[in-house]
Amino acid sequence: MTDAAAGGLQVTGAYEVPGAAEVLADFKENDVAAKVSAGDATLWGPAAEPEASKRLGWLDLAAESRDLVEPLAKLRDELVAEGLDHIVLAGMGGSSLAPEVITETVGKPLVTLDTTDPGQVRAAIEEKLDRTVMVVSSKSGGTVETASHRAAFVKALVDSGLSEADANKRVVVVTDPGSPLEKSAREAGVRAVFLANPNVGGRYSALTAFGLVPSALAGVDISALLDEAAAVRASLADLDGPAVALGVALGAAYKAGRDKVVIASDGTGLVGLGDWAEQLLAESTGKDGKGILPVAVESPTATGTRGDDVLAVSVGGSLKAGESATAGLDVAVNGPLGAQFLVWEFATALAGRVIGINPFDQPDVEAAKQAARDLLANPAAAQSDEEPVFVDGPVQVFGPADALADAATVEEALAKVLAQIGDHGYLAVQAYLDRHADRRLAGVREPLAKRAGHSVTFGWGPRFLHSTGQYHKGGTPIGVFLQITGAVTEDLEIPGQPFTFGVLQRAQAAGDAAVLRERGRPVFRFHLTDRPAGIDRILTAVETTG
Repeated sequence: MTDAAAGGLQVTGAYEVPGAAEVLADFKENDVAAKVSAGDATLWGPAAEPEASKRLGWLDLAAESRDLVEPLAKLRDELVAEGLDHIVLAGMGGSSLAPEVITETVGKPLVTLDTTDPGQVRAAIEEKLDRTVMVVSSKSGGTVETASHRAAFVKALVDSGLSEADANKRVVVVTDPGSPLEKSAREAGVRAVFLANPNVGGRYSALTAFGLVPSALAGVDISALLDEAAAVRASLADLDGPAVALGVALGAAYKAGRDKVVIASDGTGLVGLGDWAEQLLAESTGKDGKGILPVAVESPTATGTRGDDVLAVSVGGSLKAGESATAGLDVAVNGPLGAQFLVWEFATALAGRVIGINPFDQPDVEAAKQAARDLLANPAAAQSDEEPVFVDGPVQVFGPADALADAATVEEALAKVLAQIGDHGYLAVQAYLDRHADRRLAGVREPLAKRAGHSVTFGWGPRFLHSTGQYHKGGTPIGVFLQITGAVTEDLEIPGQPFTFGVLQRAQAAGDAAVLRERGRPVFRFHLTDRPAGIDRILTAVETTG
């Protein structure tokens, strides 16, 4: 069995993964696919059952979410008629990654605000302010980033001359029923409140209101997306279907020691799906000292797509009849975006059973949030810092003094960092910067992977805290962490808070580093006293590090 196809989506190469036959046999013997498809919450063990029993609502969203199509179309027409055609999404993790993929794939403009960097927040709020509607998305209703974004946006509108009541009419809220955000939104008189299915976890929420509301308001035909998911829904229970094939590949690879899944777009129509799948896999499987580390790479030929601990997967949106090439990688998943969402979710749930974890909880995400809150209780402490081990021009270098012994340049520090990676380990580069203004820094991933000979991931903070942050702290303890922070030249106040966005950003970086160190993970930090010059210095050093 080579290819598995249904509903316009095809998975190629899954059954060539060593151990696939054994995993498939287990699925067949225990009727796993049919039980998951039917919403059976017992498949991940007794300890997981209470959580799983209220986290399987994503299975039937292709039908359930059709109730959103008409009201969202009506709301978009109303907004456009009023000249409000610029949509900013304030959301983190599962509340922002799917809408970003959806809108970028179909070419509709959406500004995703999932940062606490003052410059990026200011740019998102101030650009086209007179035409902007902000969608505030938070499942819990208590996400500090989105609450801060909302407060800053309303203040900006009031400062521009609107009344507070009129400013709140520029806000649309997506949240779970009964959340604090629902209460505050209704009291403030926001433009609209959409309640999502509470039986769907954030990373499985692509086809709920969290994924669909901002996408529809940005101009996406969400009914087409639901049609794509519906076309593949009936095949989820089929042992020869694409969702089972992908689940088999992920599970078999993990059992064989290939605990890193490289995800590369093949350039045939999907934009950014790897970033969405990164959260799904990392947060679902990375716990109890186990898990699959997703590595989103630039292309199927990027450095890091090979290795005895790697399963390389290409994703794309089109496939010609009879074509079964995997772009030189191990597995290809090709088909429309709506079907991709559902198949990856199902496959991740199956892989969770193979690994032996609960794919629906995230026990370690809260640790970094609490550490940041502790720092923010004393804003002065959040801004204080230890002395750097050394300074190289615009880059201050921090980390364990013994690990950085004799290093005096960024090149030497990078060599020391890479030397910390053990067999089958990985390096996580975590950039607490502006992912638009400072986007050049993402270019460090591939050359670092080339020099390390190990998997290297790159994430923007605090965005990744709601994604791969769970794996970093709860998954296989083989990571080395390099934070990159930067000086804030123009901070931005958060209305109603005793701290600024810059202080919040610093507290989030410091809090995460503290938790990682507590768990025995090596943490280094490069602080850029001048961001453009510091990025230039790091990029130069990466190219010359031996």
